[in-house]
Amino acid sequence: MAIDLTQKGAKEAAFLERAYQQKQLAHSYLFVDRDEDEAVNTAYWLACLFNCTGEKRPDGTCQNCRQIISGNYPDVLLVTTAGKQSLGIDQIRPLKEELGKSPVQSSCRFFIINEAQKLTLPAANALLNLLEEPIAPVVTILITNNVDQILPTVRSRTQIINFAAGDQADGKTAFLIQNGFTKDQILELGDTRKLDQEIKYFYQEMLEYDLLSIVSAHQLADVAKSKASQNYVWLMLKKMAQTELNDKDQQAGAKMLQNLLEIDKMRYSNVNFRNLLDYLALQWKR
Repeated sequence: MAIDLTQKGAKEAAFLERAYQQKQLAHSYLFVDRDEDEAVNTAYWLACLFNCTGEKRPDGTCQNCRQIISGNYPDVLLVTTAGKQSLGIDQIRPLKEELGKSPVQSSCRFFIINEAQKLTLPAANALLNLLEEPIAPVVTILITNNVDQILPTVRSRTQIINFAAGDQADGKTAFLIQNGFTKDQILELGDTRKLDQEIKYFYQEMLEYDLLSIVSAHQLADVAKSKASQNYVWLMLKKMAQTELNDKDQQAGAKMLQNLLEIDKMRYSNVNFRNLLDYLALQWKR
C-alpha cells in the first residue's frame, strides 16, 4: 500500500497532533472514514509524528519517517485483509504475540488494522485484550468505513474519530458518511422524510409507554425494507437517544442507548429487523 502523508485528514491530524503534544494519545482509536486510504495515511502520519527526528515533525524525509512509510519500521505494524474477504484470528494472533514485547526503536508501538469491519467474531474477541490492557506501550488504530459493523464491545474500548465528509457534502450527508454510509447507500435511501416521521413516532411512543409503539414498530418495518434504510433507522434512534441524554431526560436517554447496544449485539446474530423493533418496543413496557 502506497503511503502519502499529504493525503491525511486535516482536522483529524490537527486533533491527534494536539493529543500528542499534550501527551494524551489514547491507547486505541477507531478511525471511521469512507475513504479508508485517507485514514490509513493519517495513521501513518501519526506514527511518523511520534517518531520523526526532523525539525518540522513529521517531515517525511528523516530515516524513521522513510522506514515507516516504506513499511520497514519494526514498531509500526499494519494488518490488512491481504486480498481475503475477512480478517481472521490468524491475522490478529501475531499482534497478541507482539503485545508483551518492548518497542525496538521507538518508545511506543503502533498497530494499524485496516478494514476492521471485516474482523471475524473470534478475531474481534481476540483483539479485545489488546484494546483493554496493553502490556507494552502501544497505540492501536482500527480503520473502518462502517462503524455499525464493528462490535459494540470493540467500539467501547476505542476513541472514535469520524473523519470529515468534505466541504461539498451537506450536513445530513456528512453525518451519514461519518457514520459509515457509502454514497451508493445514501442514494438508495433517497428522500427520508416519511422514514424520519415513522422513526420519530416510534421513538416518542416508546418514551411515553404508549401501547401503539408495537403498531409503530410494524409500520416502521414496512417502510424500512432495504438494508440501508434499516441501518438508517438504528442510527437515527441512537442520535435521538444521545440528544435525550445530553439535553432532556438523562435517564431515558441512557436506557434507550443501553437497549440499542443490546440491539447491536442481536443484529450480529442476524435477528429479523421487525423482531428487533418489537424487542425494543417491549423493553419499554417493562
